[in-house]
Amino acid sequence: MSKPFAGVRVVDFTRVLAGPYAAYQIALLGADVVKIESREGDDMRFGARGDDWERRGLAAPWMAVNANKRSLTLDLKKPEAIAIVRQLVERADVVIENFRPGVMDKLGIGYQALSELNPRLIYCAVSGFGQTGPESGRAAFDGMIQAMSGLMSITGHPENGPTRVGFAGCDVMSGFTAAFGIASALYQRTHTGRGQLVDVAMIEATMGFLAQQVSEHLVTGCVHGQSGNLSVTRKPTGNLFRTRDGWLVLAVMTEPQFQRLMREIGRPEALADPRFKDWPTRIANGPALHAIVEEALGTATAAEWAERFAGVDAPSAQVLSIPEVVKLEQIGTRDALQEIATEWGPVRLMGSGFRLGHGSGSVDRAPPVLGQHNDEILGELGYDAASIEQLRGAAVI
Repeated sequence: MSKPFAGVRVVDFTRVLAGPYAAYQIALLGADVVKIESREGDDMRFGARGDDWERRGLAAPWMAVNANKRSLTLDLKKPEAIAIVRQLVERADVVIENFRPGVMDKLGIGYQALSELNPRLIYCAVSGFGQTGPESGRAAFDGMIQAMSGLMSITGHPENGPTRVGFAGCDVMSGFTAAFGIASALYQRTHTGRGQLVDVAMIEATMGFLAQQVSEHLVTGCVHGQSGNLSVTRKPTGNLFRTRDGWLVLAVMTEPQFQRLMREIGRPEALADPRFKDWPTRIANGPALHAIVEEALGTATAAEWAERFAGVDAPSAQVLSIPEVVKLEQIGTRDALQEIATEWGPVRLMGSGFRLGHGSGSVDRAPPVLGQHNDEILGELGYDAASIEQLRGAAVI
């Protein structure tokens, strides 16, 4: 069974993470993605670890979001390269770019120019603040957007101040938003026959994922701050607890769950304590309740408690490291990590975060070395071997 985006052709000008993540999601689902890179390559190809993969221009963070793509190197400052871009776009369905607004226009390949060339084109532009507004021309990076979007203001512990999340969260949220926007535009094109601009602002994409906190403030005036590892519900049994050998997160949110929890940890007397008679009083006396639970949890390991709580339906989970997560049987049985061969040996990469009844996303093509598909792609456009060599000699590719 074919994948959802089989036959969709994408010209990908994106760099670093937000844009490449968007194109990767589409590529996993069957689109033919041609990644346009400078002759020096995407900065993400070369990291700071100095390992063998980085020396090949295949740094692990870059490989994570660039499998299933084909690499074409072009010097976009040269007219011959722009001519190649226009040929690609004539037969493309989607263009994705994450330059600062105006850069593509100066090159003559912005939305207006390309949509005139191909009225069915979906043109997705990912930027920090969008294509319009007083901040639109401002460069943006993940850390900036984490700070400006409100994300950092609700992350961390009050005594330590705002904290970045432990991954490039705004890049990834923006990339996923862009992929959804592209999918939406492709579907709408089946009704209208026309392409359109998909304008993705990283700050808005991130705020979209903070809908609960933003709306709660707008509706009630509530201002969320840092709450450490406490649940957004503020219920004290939705928190991080120390056990005998490690950390355990409880997600005990309902009255029946709370009663089962207190009995399982051997503290049934707390159920009759007036400080804990209902959720408002438990929240008001959160530190006392936390101390009672954590004292009990110190008598066994995190794994032991997790197993016990699973048996009585009191939701909990051990805090696992990445090396531990990738070894979970649950992850293995769902083929979440997919292996692909390279000339230097196999690598494992993350696939899609969802499954379809048919046509699920998969890693089918290894992340390309820089310019790996120059001859192949140009050949598809009608260039013969001599013409390709001439372009190479003129440093166009």
